[in-house]
Amino acid sequence: AMRASAATMLLFAGGCAWSPPSCTVSAAAHLHASVQRRASAARLVAAANSLDGGTSRMLRPSAVFGDQPPTLSLVAPAKVNLFLRILRKREDGFHELASLFQTVSLFDDLDFWLLPREADQPLCSMEVTPDSLRAELIPTDGSNLVMRALQLYAERVPSAGAVHCRLHKRIPAQGGLGGGSSDAATALHAANRLAGSPVSQDTLIEWAGELGSDCGFFLSRGSAYCTGRGEIVSPVAPLPPAACFLIKPADGLSTPSVFKELGLQPGQSLPGPEPLELLDGLQRDVFNAALYVNDLEPPAFKLMPRLKQMCDDLRKLGFRAVMMSGSGTTCFAVGSPAEEVLETWRSQLSAKYNVDVFEEAFCGRTDDSMWYTER
Repeated sequence: AMRASAATMLLFAGGCAWSPPSCTVSAAAHLHASVQRRASAARLVAAANSLDGGTSRMLRPSAVFGDQPPTLSLVAPAKVNLFLRILRKREDGFHELASLFQTVSLFDDLDFWLLPREADQPLCSMEVTPDSLRAELIPTDGSNLVMRALQLYAERVPSAGAVHCRLHKRIPAQGGLGGGSSDAATALHAANRLAGSPVSQDTLIEWAGELGSDCGFFLSRGSAYCTGRGEIVSPVAPLPPAACFLIKPADGLSTPSVFKELGLQPGQSLPGPEPLELLDGLQRDVFNAALYVNDLEPPAFKLMPRLKQMCDDLRKLGFRAVMMSGSGTTCFAVGSPAEEVLETWRSQLSAKYNVDVFEEAFCGRTDDSMWYTER
């Protein structure tokens, strides 16, 4: 299955640099293919920063409010780890990591309605659209991170009103894409906007860290160096625009099982490249495949050998960089494939590995007051 997305939209000013295909073609054919590949990738990147998350959202009636328009509509982006170093296992059982997080243009939709705050009424509520991805498995009670985020905000900001949220889910679960954390961060940002933005960005990031290790990242502008358990967020300059294909197998891996397979003992460190050198290198050249390091690939590949086979196949297609994101099972490919497989690689890969392919791009936001895709 493939998602039609940003690839057919606007041209990004400045374009992107893509490698030539590995096959030998005539000079004229090569030039034509190169121009087409650049234009397609550039349109995808530009559209990633202008999409509204899907034109169909306005056609969906709310189960609670019917056709009444929401007070605020936002999107929640997925993320990939462009590198993920596991530095050591701490004595408290958590793993110390260092990673470059980057948002990508696969979005969930979140719509919010602001209500008067009343003593005998809940501070928050939510619904899930029936056509959401695996809607039947998404809770709408206090176990959902969106509800926890809205409840936390309402309890700490007594002047805030009550909020109802409608979630339309596109980001697959158990894929290392951070969809639940992104939804929670989006809910925190929305609650603050609806209350008149009384809470600072730094405080929101701190609160987000209480909800989950990578929740705070999504309150950055889309590119951040994250340390600790992932909750220490250091924003970095936006990375150069790049096409990014997400490849999600039908099967998932639980994060605890991957860390268990990694096998670190409390106090034990894991040798590997210096994270700050990886960060500096990727800021200079986002297409340098040698800088894409994920310490969770070996244990994940041991648990699911077909993941490694799939990544090897993706590299053969001519992408600039290929890696598993987070603890898996989603893998991503940066850049574009060789032109001789442009029309066939997605269907062939889907058939061989039973995967969904999402054609996306790096994305970000322009400032702390605006959310992703807002201008």
